[in-house]
Amino acid sequence: MIRPDPTPVRVPGDRGCTHTATAGIDDTAPSTVTARAAILAAAERLYADRGIFGVTHRQVGIAARVGDISTVTYHFGGKSGLVRAVVRPHLERIDLKCRPLVDRAVESGDVRQWVSCLVRPISEHLAESGGPTWFARFIAQLAVTPGFRDVLNEERLASSVAVVKGLRGCLPELPSDLRDRRNAMARQLLVGNCAENERRIAADPDHAASWQTTAEELVDAITAIYLAPVAARPGPDVNTVGANREVAP
Repeated sequence: MIRPDPTPVRVPGDRGCTHTATAGIDDTAPSTVTARAAILAAAERLYADRGIFGVTHRQVGIAARVGDISTVTYHFGGKSGLVRAVVRPHLERIDLKCRPLVDRAVESGDVRQWVSCLVRPISEHLAESGGPTWFARFIAQLAVTPGFRDVLNEERLASSVAVVKGLRGCLPELPSDLRDRRNAMARQLLVGNCAENERRIAADPDHAASWQTTAEELVDAITAIYLAPVAARPGPDVNTVGANREVAP
């Protein structure tokens, strides 16, 4: 967030409201809260629909009906600040749902329980958010955008760290590189399927799978990924090692 100089500042879009920023922006002022909420909602929807780099601050300001680019910049700074501000409240609510599941998983030591910690808080959060929601599609865009892919890891909270450690403890036989690849498979499956179900719900709520059904299917599939047998991984072919060395650059 940009902290302006301690001089009166008029926020574009907050008509008739002048904030004296002696210690930063007064985030409790009703007009400020309304403007911030409108910006976050518009940014989440636009990023989900068009991609992170496909949306400008000006477009967000127009969609939020709070003014031009200066209003968005005033509240959130650059694109990174806005993206993180969209992510953070969702992750905080997901974290609250995850904590009791983590406690149960610690007691059980079961892979499926840990996978439930990964899946169910997100699906429950989306189900409780009403419709249409945009967060799953927003995360799907974030996951494939260079420069923003690590935002979720950087913003993740204690429960997410506990899930990663719990899964690692349940799978000591998996080589670390293979475990990392299965983590990536699980993440892609979770993000992709949540985004697809969110898209189906927006298009036709009566024929889309419920979030509970989606969660159960994802828990089944992701648990299978982690518990899949490890096939023998062959080393280099001894008959071609010399030939490969000869043509290597």
